[in-house]
Amino acid sequence: MHGIAGVAAAAVVALTAQQKAALLVVTTERPGIFTGASHIRFADQEGGPVKALPDAAPFAAARAYTSAAGALAAGRATRAALRAAGIDVDFGPVFDTSDGPLGSREFSSPEYADAFARGLGDAACAKHFPGLGSAAISTDERPHVDARIRPKDLAPYRRAIARGLQCVMVSQAFYGTRFRATLEPATYRLLRRLGFKGVAITDSLSLVHDAPVERWARQAVRAGADMLLFTSPQHARRAIRALVPLARRGELDVHVSRVLAFRRRLRSH
Repeated sequence: MHGIAGVAAAAVVALTAQQKAALLVVTTERPGIFTGASHIRFADQEGGPVKALPDAAPFAAARAYTSAAGALAAGRATRAALRAAGIDVDFGPVFDTSDGPLGSREFSSPEYADAFARGLGDAACAKHFPGLGSAAISTDERPHVDARIRPKDLAPYRRAIARGLQCVMVSQAFYGTRFRATLEPATYRLLRRLGFKGVAITDSLSLVHDAPVERWARQAVRAGADMLLFTSPQHARRAIRALVPLARRGELDVHVSRVLAFRRRLRSH
């Protein structure tokens, strides 16, 4: 094995099972900012009502943009603001179509969402795959939300993935499947069929107080998630413990490789 692939494989082998498990879990550092053993820091910095850094770009909600040029400039300004704050990745932009339940968090045109993502560059983590445009209510408001996948929901992901999008957040909605998208293998198969080679992270699996953390952590990883977000630090600790046996059996290695590659890419830009 030679070159980058060999370096990546050696890095994975060098980690203990505990380190591998911890590398995949992300949790709250402070309101709206999330990190973990990967030392990749994420922020909810969409603009409008969702801003972990209230005095930093973007200064407008997604729905306020009226041109791709304006959205591109805002994405670039947001990237710069995040870097200045020591944050690597924005949990954004929202790629959900404008007919969805998120209101001002949705761009009025998919072209504007794509432009904002281009401005963010490697700091973009588009959400909520495979789309909440058809949902009647946000998954932030109710633990069980039904939606369906339409071609227009996937279109912005196709464009961004073709351009090199490196991070996607997966939705908590149900798409006519037994399990919510974060836990459903079909979700991740679809994402990879679109050509995605980056890191897939779940929306928060702390979505209910008494979440079956251990089961969900194992199920999400086996479904195809590379990183698991738990807004509850207590849930995160439980998830890491639950993943250690999988790490010992080598079940986490492909995900660890993707996370390490993502981190290297972020640090090189």
